[in-house]
Amino acid sequence: MYDKIKETTRFLLDIGIDKAQVGIVLGTGLGGIVNMIKIEKKIPYHDIPNFPVSTVSGHSGTLIYGELSGKKVVAMQGRFHYYEGWEMSEVTFPIRVMKFLGIETLIVSNACGGVNPDFKVGDVMIIRDHINMMPEHPLRGENEDRFGPRFVDMHEPYSLKMIELMKKIAAEKGIEVQEGVYLALQGPTFETPAEYRMVKLVGADAVGMSTVPEVIVAKHMNMECFGLSVITDLGIEGKVEEVSHEAVQIAAKSSEKKISTLVEDFIEKLKLRK
Repeated sequence: MYDKIKETTRFLLDIGIDKAQVGIVLGTGLGGIVNMIKIEKKIPYHDIPNFPVSTVSGHSGTLIYGELSGKKVVAMQGRFHYYEGWEMSEVTFPIRVMKFLGIETLIVSNACGGVNPDFKVGDVMIIRDHINMMPEHPLRGENEDRFGPRFVDMHEPYSLKMIELMKKIAAEKGIEVQEGVYLALQGPTFETPAEYRMVKLVGADAVGMSTVPEVIVAKHMNMECFGLSVITDLGIEGKVEEVSHEAVQIAAKSSEKKISTLVEDFIEKLKLRK
């Protein structure tokens, strides 16, 4: 894995992706943020050595490099999911490559189901914490010390200073945001009413099928993380309705402008590590 990451990193450095500062993972329906990036490079995943290829509708499968709000960013337009059949090492491979490119700050986004009764479809939730209930852990197996320690501290998986910055920006712009705990399940099925109740009972506010493995691996490599979720359906007692991937895409798309505005200002005001 180390050699593959080095090979992929060298390929990206050789084509000019050499001053990256912020990594962004764009979830379902949120690819419109790319329109705000002054693009310098656009590389399909299938042209990148050792990269998996996204198989999910709505995930274009392209790596974007350019400038957003005065900072050099690498954006994944489409992520990889465990339910697609990838190993966790493949799901999280791009995060390790980002770190080797010199990126110290990771922004993740996703579409998810809300179980908090105060939430509504279209809400933007700042991820304060997460619960990992996926059947495989991205750090299982022999530890590679060149990536990070065997036992990873997770007392602050999502940067508190970045959470406060986003809350301040949202307040200044008059954009309502929620804050909560994201729980990750394997998928690809949407949750049953009983599963939604379980998610709420264990202390989560929203549930999805991604993000957590990426953040765990980022923390393994000592990266700072920030996450946003768009609530695209509700798993609230008595309000569980039929849902489809197409409906999730439409709901996420409706919040795209709001999220793009927040992320653009957020990156501009973000103080990066020296």
